[in-house]
Amino acid sequence: MTRTELSEAIAIALDALRANPLRSVLATLGITIGVSFVALMGWFLAGLDSSLQHTINMLGEDMLYVDKWDWSGRTSWVEVSNRKPISYRQAQELADAVRTAQYAMPMGQTRAQLSVGSRKAESIPVAGVPHDYGNTPAGAVTRGRFFTEMEGRSGAPVAVLGPVIAKQLFPDEDPVGKEIRIAGQRFTVIGVVRQRGTLLSDFADRLVLIPLERFLRLFGSGQRSFITVLKAGSLERLDDVREEARLLMRKIRRLRPEQPDDFTINETRSLEQSIAVLRQSVWGVGLSMSALSFLVGIIGIVNITFVSVVERTQEIGIRKAVGARRRAIALQFLAESVVLCTAGAVLALLFCTGLVLLVRLLIPAAEFLTPYIPPQHIAVALLVAFTAGILAGWAPALRAARLHPVEALRYE
Repeated sequence: MTRTELSEAIAIALDALRANPLRSVLATLGITIGVSFVALMGWFLAGLDSSLQHTINMLGEDMLYVDKWDWSGRTSWVEVSNRKPISYRQAQELADAVRTAQYAMPMGQTRAQLSVGSRKAESIPVAGVPHDYGNTPAGAVTRGRFFTEMEGRSGAPVAVLGPVIAKQLFPDEDPVGKEIRIAGQRFTVIGVVRQRGTLLSDFADRLVLIPLERFLRLFGSGQRSFITVLKAGSLERLDDVREEARLLMRKIRRLRPEQPDDFTINETRSLEQSIAVLRQSVWGVGLSMSALSFLVGIIGIVNITFVSVVERTQEIGIRKAVGARRRAIALQFLAESVVLCTAGAVLALLFCTGLVLLVRLLIPAAEFLTPYIPPQHIAVALLVAFTAGILAGWAPALRAARLHPVEALRYE
């Protein structure tokens, strides 16, 4: 196959498509829909992976959270809700007893009203943590500072805000040094934690951190369930910390050997498993819809190409009579099929590009999603469309190439 033959085949294919624009558009509709599914699925999954990585960075790869609740959702809600709360005494006892962790600390959580003058924010998550929490990824501040050991031990009325709640309460000014009220009591804002907001970790941007001692005075312990936060210090020590924490917690909760754990040790791996399930669902639905759309598109293009062969039978006879080879005839119709599919893919990618831009404009919080289709997914979409074109045009191209020139010239 020479370059001249290929360029001539593409030129003839483009002329044929321009002669029947409506038919060409309808024929490529299935391919357009299929490529759209492939591109959007890849775009969403890329954003999902980015969100997961942001969440892991926020929580910390070497972090463990001993909690009553299972963050991954693997345990049934009924079973988890029937567990006894982890008391403050139990959470503190575990933090004091564990030896393999770099940091171990209890944490309490509740929801409260925040206010600054006339501005109010209802049901905002408030966490009581020791000063060591500032040494974890979730406690890293971008403005101001975290509270000191002295402030933590004395229960000073100081607070570190998540960036979302900071912007909500102080839209036009720096919140550091300003006064807020939490459940009616005055607190001084001393810092703002780093922006971490993604699909999975938006809660961190809305969290308000105060000293644990102040939390206990303000909200009490009561029937509240506490969390023990463990920082292993490295991934190599993570298994040792997890196993020690599990054995200690079973002892603290006085569980018999045959009884199952009535607590969960949450970590980033559980989020990865949850994301894996979501990825499988997206892949399953996306690939099924894409395959169906491509099948419909290929059938449509096969029919259109066969019609084109019939309409141009005399033309094929004339070309063969003047010396055109079978390869050139077949290439002409293969090129027409490939150009049809490629045109459908280009239309799909233009549509998807506009759609993802619109999504980012309408949903600013979806920062984990890129405002463009990743280049590798564009390449995959074009490759799939090219392959579909080859498959759709193969049978019509063979039929055209095998026509006898005399019978083709007689066809009316």
